[in-house]
Amino acid sequence: MFANGQTVIQLMEQLAPKHYAVENDKIGLQLGTLNKQIKKVIVALDVTDEVVDEAIAAGAELIIAHHAIIYRPLAKLDTSTPAGKLYEKLIKNDIAVYISHTNLDVADGGINDWMADLVGIEPKGRQCLEEVHNDKLYKLVVFVPESHHEAVRAAILNAGAGSIGNYSHCSFNIEGFGTFVPGEGTTPFIGEQGKMERAQEIRIETVVPHSVHRRVIQAMLKAHPYEEVAYDLFAIDLKGRSFGLGRAGKLIEPTTLGVLAERVKEAFDVPVLRLVGDPSQPIRKAAVLGGSGARYMRHALFAGADVLITGDIDYHTAHDALAAGLSIIDPGHNVEKIMKQRVADWLNSELAARKYTTAVQASTLSTEPFQFV
Repeated sequence: MFANGQTVIQLMEQLAPKHYAVENDKIGLQLGTLNKQIKKVIVALDVTDEVVDEAIAAGAELIIAHHAIIYRPLAKLDTSTPAGKLYEKLIKNDIAVYISHTNLDVADGGINDWMADLVGIEPKGRQCLEEVHNDKLYKLVVFVPESHHEAVRAAILNAGAGSIGNYSHCSFNIEGFGTFVPGEGTTPFIGEQGKMERAQEIRIETVVPHSVHRRVIQAMLKAHPYEEVAYDLFAIDLKGRSFGLGRAGKLIEPTTLGVLAERVKEAFDVPVLRLVGDPSQPIRKAAVLGGSGARYMRHALFAGADVLITGDIDYHTAHDALAAGLSIIDPGHNVEKIMKQRVADWLNSELAARKYTTAVQASTLSTEPFQFV
């Protein structure tokens, strides 16, 4: 059974939720329709003419890409221009294009974490360079009969509630009694229609992040025995978990700038890179950021990094970094190509787990616009 396009994108947005994106970023469906069966998906960094030809040859109905094909509102669709010809080819071959950009950068297990893994930054203690999203916290309070207390509490906590710092499954439980009168047409779990009932109940309190609050509520309602569940969900003035661009942290194995530069060349499969700093400089803490990271030099310094690994560094930023004692490794913007196989593998795994036969493949084409001579 093939998955519908909406199903594929729902899975993609589990990996990279849209609300993680930087404001005004051009993400989501940019061309075509998702209201169709999808037999094949191509994952690409950029949507070029060659990538579209690859998708046509593969029989793909959907391209998931990192970089947008429409950056600003179109005043007209002129099919004699390079962009217009690209759109025309996609439309004529019924290929939809969906973009996952800064939301994939920000996401846990997204581009910046993949970069950090390849560079050798310890997973524990990683921090983002700039916060983009904070997972707002709520307090959930629900009243449960004693007989179902453990089941309901387990359902709530296993669905993602109850995390405080490095502690999980946190809750507070108070014994008491509830009163109610079942009305006409009810089938009460406890009591009789028209009669006041006094039931021994337990009040469960816990914290719930916004990102999982719907899942937690659904799990609670499913496990709860009452027809009408008495619960409250209200915002609290506590900061939740931060999500953001870039990653910084200690290297698993401290090294020198020159050795790290060679590691970066091999890890990201780049023939050359640009280096700012003394190759013999010891490197204990590194920062990474996919794409263009020149404006994050100060963020890397604030995070205590010895080196910033990112693309598109300009001349003046390089001088400023050198003066500030921050080394830079610039392997180019195209290193974000690491997303192709990883996104394809993730989607294939999720689709297979749901018994879909839709296939996802990484584009084999290089969209690096530069040649090195």
